[in-house]
Amino acid sequence: MRKPVASLILLVFIVLYIVLVGTFSGMIETWPRWAQLVFYVIAGFAWILPLKPLFAWMNDGTPQDSDD
Repeated sequence: MRKPVASLILLVFIVLYIVLVGTFSGMIETWPRWAQLVFYVIAGFAWILPLKPLFAWMNDGTPQDSDD
């Protein structure tokens, strides 16, 4: 049951995150191109940080692979 719940949370979060970053696009359109690039690169990776606990919780019930 964890994976469907986590998938739904992930989907909702990504949609809200896209809307949030999209609202900032109007504010940063006057910035130099290099600053816009930096903003979008950081925004492109920043969504992962708040979701790391969700991914850990989602995969907590899966068996661990061992190389023993």
